Amino acid sequence: MSTRIPILRMGRILLVTIQVDLQDQTALQLQDDLANKIQDTGATGVLIDISALEIVDSFIGRMLAGISSIAKVLGATSVVVGMQPAVAITLVELGLSLHGVRTALNVERGMTLLQEADESERPQDQQQEADLDADES
Repeated sequence: MSTRIPILRMGRILLVTIQVDLQDQTALQLQDDLANKIQDTGATGVLIDISALEIVDSFIGRMLAGISSIAKVLGATSVVVGMQPAVAITLVELGLSLHGVRTALNVERGMTLLQEADESERPQDQQQEADLDADES
């Protein structure tokens, strides 16, 4: 039986804190759980704290990029925080630049990025609704 990573809801943001070394099956389960949670809650942001991860392999690197892509398709911005220098070096050595994955040094900075992204999206959504209303009249 694989370990499940808890996903906490903080308003419009989902917080995932990875406290265990990710096995492939656990990582795949997290991807599924997170996609379902974004859909169920309408979350606009996902913060993934990997500060406890000391090592990563190419599969975990691709999984982080995959989670970010899935979140984006479902309308949520994701930020990976707490990456240790050794993890960053390993990802670069593996040739994984994590295109499209936003990063921040810590949870506080990551939350700020997500809140800024949410605020910049809201007026645009409201403007689109206003445009639609104007077109209908």
